[in-house]
Amino acid sequence: MTVGRTVLKSALIAAALAGSLQAGFADEWRTTSSLIGDSKYGDNFQHYDYVNPDAPKGGTYNSVVLGTFDSFNPYIVQGSPAAGLVGFGGGLLYDTLMEQSTDEGSTSHPLIADAYKYPADYSSATYRLDPRARWHDGQPITTDDVIWSFQVLKANSPQYSRYFENVTDAVAISDREVEFHFNQKGNRELPKIIGDLAVLPKHWWEGTDANGKKRDVTRPTLEPPLGSAAYKIASFKPGSEIVWQRVPDYWAAKLPVKIGRENFDTQRFTYILDDNAAWQAFTKGGLDDIKPENSSKRWKTFYNFPAIQAGDVIKQEFKTTSPEPMQAFMLNQRRPLFGDRLVREGLTYPFDFETMNRTLFYGFNTRTQSYFQGTELASSGLPQGKELEILEKYRDKLPSELFTQEFKLPVYDTPQAERKYLKQAVELFAKAGWVIKGGKMVNAKTGAPFKFEILGWNDTDQVIASPWIANLRKIGVDATLRIIDQTQYVNRVNNFDYDVIIGQLGQSESPGNEQRDFWSSKAADKPGSRNYAGIKDPVVDALVDRIIFATDRDDLVAATHALDRVLLWNFYVVPQYYRAVLWLAYWNKFGIPEKQPTYSGADQSSWWIDPAKEKALAAKYKSSN
Repeated sequence: MTVGRTVLKSALIAAALAGSLQAGFADEWRTTSSLIGDSKYGDNFQHYDYVNPDAPKGGTYNSVVLGTFDSFNPYIVQGSPAAGLVGFGGGLLYDTLMEQSTDEGSTSHPLIADAYKYPADYSSATYRLDPRARWHDGQPITTDDVIWSFQVLKANSPQYSRYFENVTDAVAISDREVEFHFNQKGNRELPKIIGDLAVLPKHWWEGTDANGKKRDVTRPTLEPPLGSAAYKIASFKPGSEIVWQRVPDYWAAKLPVKIGRENFDTQRFTYILDDNAAWQAFTKGGLDDIKPENSSKRWKTFYNFPAIQAGDVIKQEFKTTSPEPMQAFMLNQRRPLFGDRLVREGLTYPFDFETMNRTLFYGFNTRTQSYFQGTELASSGLPQGKELEILEKYRDKLPSELFTQEFKLPVYDTPQAERKYLKQAVELFAKAGWVIKGGKMVNAKTGAPFKFEILGWNDTDQVIASPWIANLRKIGVDATLRIIDQTQYVNRVNNFDYDVIIGQLGQSESPGNEQRDFWSSKAADKPGSRNYAGIKDPVVDALVDRIIFATDRDDLVAATHALDRVLLWNFYVVPQYYRAVLWLAYWNKFGIPEKQPTYSGADQSSWWIDPAKEKALAAKYKSSN
């Protein structure tokens, strides 16, 4: 279970000057936005340098999805959206104002908007629409669509509401220009990330369906919505299958971000409830063409089936440079059991990563030590310089060790390590008022047992949780794992109905407004937010704002170091591990560019179907399907 990595390299030289340089270009139209320096493609961007600009269109891409779905509206808390629809961004159906680069971090290029600008004080941003932008019904995408989408998404989407918290309104200042107003100045990231706004068709959502019933964008729906992107919903079987068809006259097909990409005529997603059944479907062919592999055991030992041996399925490792996510046991502080920092620290010591990595993961993984792993934003050593200045303001509200000790997670590197760390865990529990009686960890005053449940939804959760549970039981902590179906799991996570979950929080090279959704006190009470740990800490809130309103790159790095250190020393989560490569196994039916983007590792949208290969595979494995 890994995503993400980072690339900074020569861009950081330019990034150090970004604040002063950007001010010099205030109120000038720009076609590419970047938060870490100039894009390598410049203003004369023709297409990504890794794509085949003449890639053929055609064929069918098949994919298996675990679980089920019951909605085509991904921007609300209710319902499980179908594959191809995402809760942030446009997915296969909707275009965004600008498109985030697959090849560089914190960089976006034109899509619905062909340019944007902002004043020197970052108090607003103006986006200019491409006059060619069209909905699938041929109607133009208008400023009304943009304004209505902003209002709807900010009101109903937990992620957009936190992301655009400082955006007060959007107004049309011409037929093609929309100006977004901010309630605070100095939010350097905000003009750029307005480009992540998914634009929805106002005229469709405010219209009526085939039965004359008025549509409601605040509710789930299984009526295929009108879109603007490269694909539209061609057919579906509720809960079990959805088929997307490429739009032949897609308005943006010749834009630089699209050339050589989105080549499959059809994308078919088949839902399967069981992970083992999904694996069998992949090995037999026909239902699942590309499998991102997250299981170390499976990658090491399972890829020996006949299609692999015949060369009909390819295993490939793609190196990436984007940031690593924080994958961890998220301790839900909405439960009083996890309210004490000493308890949370005590729960960290029984997690034996080294033994797990050796016996379960074949040494493929690395322990996560930061919320911003793999970037210059990760804290290390002791706080110093500007980071120390930032933290001094909150010294009396922070753990004293933060200023005197380097943060280090336990390392189970000797036979004696388990005894050592479990003893430390017991001592921490004792300081928090918990003692072991009759082999059980109980509250010293009430006698209530220390008991909690880890909520999961697949076999991987069981693999990860079981060793931790076993060690916790050695100190009397009654931890259990409960596996439920994916739909239940999503609903319970959205409503924070759990003690502990295994979660991931991905970062970018330029953190900003999305940090509110991860850590802020407001997000802790907002269903559907990503504040899985339920953090409500004024210091964390202040540091998040310090990041958002950083004055330049150096200031941002220092503020992020400070936030990272505060999060780590408060032990809000039990960090797990990451893997700095992307594993893909795929049926040999694709044409693939000679290189893939180093930032994201692999851009499957740049692949295409090779008709001869597809035909040969279909004939060879026909009896298996």
